[in-house]
Amino acid sequence: MIPALKITPRHTADAIPREVWDRLCPPDHPFLNADFLSILERHGAAGREWGWVARHLVASDTRGEVLGVLPLYVRFNSHGDFIHDWSWASAYRQLGREYYPKLLSGLPHTPATGPRFLLAGGPDRPRIRRALIDGARALATEYGASSWHVAFPDEEDRQALQGAGLLTSHNVQFHWLAGNCGNFDDYLAMFAAAKRRKVRAERRRVSESGLAIEVCHGNEVDPAEWPVLHALYASTFEKFNNHAVFSAACFADLAQALGRRMVLFIARDGRQPVALSLCLRSNEALYGRYWGCSGNYHSLHFELCFYQGIAYCLREGLQRFEPGAGGEHKIARGFTPTLVHSSHWIADPKMRQLLGRHLELQGGAVTAYRDEASDHLPFRCQP
Repeated sequence: MIPALKITPRHTADAIPREVWDRLCPPDHPFLNADFLSILERHGAAGREWGWVARHLVASDTRGEVLGVLPLYVRFNSHGDFIHDWSWASAYRQLGREYYPKLLSGLPHTPATGPRFLLAGGPDRPRIRRALIDGARALATEYGASSWHVAFPDEEDRQALQGAGLLTSHNVQFHWLAGNCGNFDDYLAMFAAAKRRKVRAERRRVSESGLAIEVCHGNEVDPAEWPVLHALYASTFEKFNNHAVFSAACFADLAQALGRRMVLFIARDGRQPVALSLCLRSNEALYGRYWGCSGNYHSLHFELCFYQGIAYCLREGLQRFEPGAGGEHKIARGFTPTLVHSSHWIADPKMRQLLGRHLELQGGAVTAYRDEASDHLPFRCQP
């Protein structure tokens, strides 16, 4: 049994030594490492301007050795956390209560499931996690926060959070799973004939367009090209009157730090980039991130955001491709409806009771939607 743990907040990811990140994080993970959060914070993408204030919790023993880390932010809005609690904030306002600030343990602008408690190995992992849970709730009370949310924890963390009394919300994402496919033709062979013809027609449209498709990693991108690539990314947000929180310099720093953990699919007209899909990867999965295009090219979105990613996973031996939140059009391309979850601690007992009843009903509806959507997958039989 480890001695009593001390829980202390850190106001930047940089304040946690790299050795701690390297020791506690999954190896070669694109988001959980010494660089991702630090770079987003330094460039403001996870900064106060966008409603993110870092208060990462560190669990240390009496000797000062760090045994656990919980990434955590004080939030003043819900942009970029993907837990879909806007209606909760509205309910609080209607009742004359304040929803913000809230606390969030998650990855800024990243709806990817994974470990949220970074813990030393051994039999004391549950105790370290519990100390961090208690620390997060104490911090919420200290800050007068309405709630503490853990966005997209893995199953081990979710079960522990549920055991600690947190509520569970449910949603559906669309994930590609490799199965036993060896290449893209093997993958298409599982499709019903009409669905297979549609995919081939979409890919043929792109191949006949005259555009060249380039696949490269972050460390292979010419730093001078990032302003052009960033402009493609930003154009998507401009079309929907939204804000692009990542800067060109932020992308360039991420590319240098992450290297092969950043994957870019670039369409070029001659030497000029005209479309971009920017992804990140671990040893197991590819994570779709950002898309941008400077023109109207038939089927190019499907090619760069889905088909090139699938082909990359098959070449690299990755087992899963998570192209991001939303998008029922992914079903026809073979992305399986998949349940994802977040966990929620609500400070006010009455609001906790109300939201608990809502989430119980939501769980059944989301599961039913997942099952119904699965009936529309393009496979002749389930992969």
